[in-house]
Amino acid sequence: MSSDTLHMAEAGDKPEAPPPTAVSFFDPSLSAVRRGVFIQWGRTVLILCTFILAILSLFWAVQSRVNQNMPALKIWVVDFDAQLEPYRNTTPIVGPAVVEVVNQTLSSGTPNLGYTIRTPADFNNDPWAVRQSVYDEHAYGAIIINANATALLRDAVTTGNSSYDPLGAAEFIIISARDDTSYYNYIIPFLSEFDLAVRSYFGPLWVQTVASEGLNFTAVPQAINPAIGFTTIDLRPFGPPVITPAVSIGLIYLIILAFFNTPFMMPIHVQLIKGNHPPLKIPQWLLWRILSNIATYFFLSLFYSFVSLAFQIPFDNPSAPDTQPADNPNAYGHASFFVFWMLNWVGMSALGFPCENMAMILGFPWSALFLIFWVITNVATGFYALDLAPGFFAWGYAWPLHRIVEALRTILFDKHSRIGLDFGILFAWIAFSIALFPLAAAFMRWKMKHGWA
Repeated sequence: MSSDTLHMAEAGDKPEAPPPTAVSFFDPSLSAVRRGVFIQWGRTVLILCTFILAILSLFWAVQSRVNQNMPALKIWVVDFDAQLEPYRNTTPIVGPAVVEVVNQTLSSGTPNLGYTIRTPADFNNDPWAVRQSVYDEHAYGAIIINANATALLRDAVTTGNSSYDPLGAAEFIIISARDDTSYYNYIIPFLSEFDLAVRSYFGPLWVQTVASEGLNFTAVPQAINPAIGFTTIDLRPFGPPVITPAVSIGLIYLIILAFFNTPFMMPIHVQLIKGNHPPLKIPQWLLWRILSNIATYFFLSLFYSFVSLAFQIPFDNPSAPDTQPADNPNAYGHASFFVFWMLNWVGMSALGFPCENMAMILGFPWSALFLIFWVITNVATGFYALDLAPGFFAWGYAWPLHRIVEALRTILFDKHSRIGLDFGILFAWIAFSIALFPLAAAFMRWKMKHGWA
């Protein structure tokens, strides 16, 4: 007997059993375990596959009816041609031609913008009121045929006015900072097609008119071809390109950063209720977690905002008149960065507290599925025009990221403001989540007592 064995015998200890010998996957001794593993594996795969179909479908679905819903992108068509003094005595040619092309476009049966013919009286006979209507987001854009469109064109061919500019006949009014994706993918291309359609329709008619009246073809060639055109006036152009992450993809990281607050901070919080010391009272522990989360979001959102500042996104430009085109006007002047930071702080809190609650309710790893759900539903409703989405997505107007994106565009581009509503909905999310917080914590403790966590 060895000295170690003799010593263990004298001490009354039993010798340690040798570790079990590893066996092959199909060894009979693993049959029960193997069956359980197969069942759990199959159940987990089924849950994940069902999750993919149910949740990822939302992302595809938000773009599933774009062509059918294209008329939701309203474009006012307002013909002022010869409708205002001193041009009322002119027989209009340009305005009726543009309106006729609109009617042909609407009757073509192909997907197109929501062209809507409005009268000058609808805007108090004021072209600037049309611009204001676009700025106020009553429409995505407007086509204005200027009051002097026909008068200037006729004057050019009758008097030989070589300074005639065809682009002075009409205007496209847009505001691309409202939703750059919709404008660049749909609205601007369709307006370009409309411009070509108007020129194709008006050109032959105008040449026939000039020929029949014996007017001069050569004195002012631009008055013959193209004769008329459209000046595009973008009240709030989207740019510079570096601003794109701040109002789109970069916001995904706002959600992810808020989500990872829980796994990073929970081990720290637990020290207050576990260990060789009297545990902190649960209500105070919950209050500490809520306040510390808010403080964490405060600093995380600040440094998140610093990234935009570091890459010189404009934050100190003055505001601009609603109806005048302006590059990068900021809604709050020099205070815009502070408002930007506050929005990111409140937005991160609105996005983060639901993640905190679901982490306690679902536990890990299932809370990761909530992160995917949270990202997909917020991205689908925040980055794409809900006017083009199926009606099912109307709930998206109340989703946090939609309000954050809208408020960010107000701050960065001085577009039409609903920032009070935006902040109000975000605060409502925070209040609801904090109200749910004690219930989620109680459920987590209940799961731990029953060995479910």
